[in-house]
Formats: sequence, C-alpha cells, structure tokens
Amino acid sequence: MVNQNLTATEIGFTHEDFAALLDKYDYHFSPGDVVPGTVFSIEPRGALIDIGAKTAAYIPIQEMSINRVDSPEEVLQSNETREFFILTDENEDGQLTLSIRRIEYMRAWERVRQLQAEDATVRSGVFATNRGGALVRIEGLRGFIPGSHISTRKPKEELVGEDLPLKFLEVDEERNRLVLSHRRALVERKMNRLEVGEVVIGTVRGIKPYGAFIDIGGVSGLLHISEISHEHIDTPHSVFNVNDEVKVMIIDLDAERGRISLSTKQLEPEPGDMIKNRDLVYDKAEEMAAKYREQMLAKQQGATAAPTEVSVEEDIPPAAELEEDIPPAAELEEDIPPAAELEEDIPPAAELEEDIPVVAETEEEIPAATETEEQIPAAIEE
Repeated sequence: MVNQNLTATEIGFTHEDFAALLDKYDYHFSPGDVVPGTVFSIEPRGALIDIGAKTAAYIPIQEMSINRVDSPEEVLQSNETREFFILTDENEDGQLTLSIRRIEYMRAWERVRQLQAEDATVRSGVFATNRGGALVRIEGLRGFIPGSHISTRKPKEELVGEDLPLKFLEVDEERNRLVLSHRRALVERKMNRLEVGEVVIGTVRGIKPYGAFIDIGGVSGLLHISEISHEHIDTPHSVFNVNDEVKVMIIDLDAERGRISLSTKQLEPEPGDMIKNRDLVYDKAEEMAAKYREQMLAKQQGATAAPTEVSVEEDIPPAAELEEDIPPAAELEEDIPPAAELEEDIPPAAELEEDIPVVAETEEEIPAATETEEQIPAAIEE
C-alpha cells in the first residue's frame, strides 16, 4: 500500500520545480511564425486569440484580410480555430500581434506565380485608372495594366468596372510589381483562330518609320517596311494612310510575345506591284498565298518546291536580317514602355505596402486587451 503522507522532501519535487518545468517547455513564438489559434473574444476593431501563449494575442481589423474589412465578424467567428501569422514580438504587456492578411498575401503571390508559369489567362475588373494605365486585382493583389497593353477604343476612364481577360507580363513579389496585358490576352485568343499563310483584311491604325500597324479583328499586327514590297520603300507613309483598308498575309504568329507579323510583299504577282498596281495584288492575294503555303509545306517536308513566278524563299530575309530590321521594344507602338516609364506609372512598392503596417507602426497601434475601442485606430484604407 502506497503511503499518501509522503512529504515534498521525500518526493524530491516541489512546486518551484514544477513551475520551472512549465517554463522549460513553454512555447517560444517569433515574428514570421504561422501558428494555430482559437478566437475567444471579438472586439469592435479586432479580436483576442488564444495561441497557447501566456497572454492572449491580438489581431487588429486591418490585419484580418487582404481585402477591406469593415467588421471583424466578416472574417472571424467566436471559438473558430485557424492559422495566424505572428506579425510582431511581445509588447510590454507580453502580447503578440497576429495577422491573417500576411498569410493571404504570401499565398496570393504563390498563386499568381503559378498562374504565370502556366501562362494562364485570368479575368479581372478594372477598379481604377491613372495616367499610365489601369488597376485591377488578381487574387487580392493590386495589378497594373500599362496603357500600351489595353486593347480597346474606350477612354481609360470608362474602363472602370469592366471585366478584362489578362495575361501576366511581370510577377515580382520582391518589388511588389504585378504587371498584366489585356492586349496579349486578346492576341492569344485571336491567334488560336489564325494561321500562318492566311490572308486577312485589316485597317491601318498607325504608321511608323519601320512599318504599319494593321488592325485585324481587334488585334494589331505589324506590317514591317521590309515586308511591304519587293521594291525599296523609303517610308510606309508613301504607300499607306491611316484608316486604309488593306489585304495582308500572316507570316508569323508569336504568342509568347503577343505579336502578329504581316506581309503584302509575299502577295505581289510581280515585284513592286504594291506600289504600281495594288488592286492586282489584292485580286491575286489568295492565289499567291496558296503558293506561299505550298512552298512552306514543301520546305517543312524537306522537299524542293517547284519554282514559281516569284521566288518566295529568296524573298524572305533570314532570321538574323529580320532581327536587324525590327526596332527595339521601346520603339514599337504596341510594346511595353521602357522601365523608367513603367516605374512612374506603377504605384511604387511603398504605396502598395502602405496597407501592410511595418512592425514598429503596428506595435504602437495595437492596444492591450483591456484598452477601449476609442484607443484602437481605424483600419488603414486602401
């Protein structure tokens, strides 16, 4: 029979020893940790969370979601258990500050990186515009569409509220830059219905020293000056005017860069007909395009194509020569503006980060559990 009257000395384990043992196995929480917690008190502008620490942790309303929250009950329910991000270390009262927003923020960037890797097309509504373009939200993150990548005839201001298909141009969490293209999404969709060697009718929308931009069903293709005619042309302005209707052949579809390359040169029955007899070129366009396709097919099959009146193979400049003719991206009307210009148009990281308070700011703003609602600042509005 066990003697129940043993003293603490005989047992060799005191209350002090027990307290020391509890301290030894006390959880250590650090900023950046993700921990489970249970909501046990919802305040007007925040909530108290039990995460197993000595003192209840606190989550302010502005840290409850990546989106705007007007009431804690929109996100949290009493006795609910979920994951929380430890935002700051213990304050002087031993209280930790938590965040759900940081978890959503990290997962949102992970998701958009995955979407970019998959070359996915996403849809989002425009919520604001600025001098350089339009602003949208993707997975809760603020994204920017440069003006040169918005393919619509509407004024930018009228785009607010409109849902647009978009492709990713830049996903950079470190610099807080999420840049998208409406034009590229439309070009890809249009490209799925186009083929190299196909003759299409378009409208001249812009003329540059290096070529003309042709609208073909809502997307732009480039008719490079070297692809207008077999004869030398000083400037595309000598052949075309803005709003001219033209018949062109597609010679390249570059979905990755969102570019469609066009040619009228390959449709000329005789060299120089685009300058001397454009109507004849248009009348014979389908016939010349069929010959072009036949020769391309023969080339792919490794056979020698029968000679035609116009030697298509000789007329197509090699890749290296084409690269020299194509101006740098900064010059192209439809391309992404240079980095310096984008830097001005895209809200800087500091502006985007203003919604996510830094550690020092947050620690000063978070009241202890006993402080009143009046002492808790309003949520930072986006």
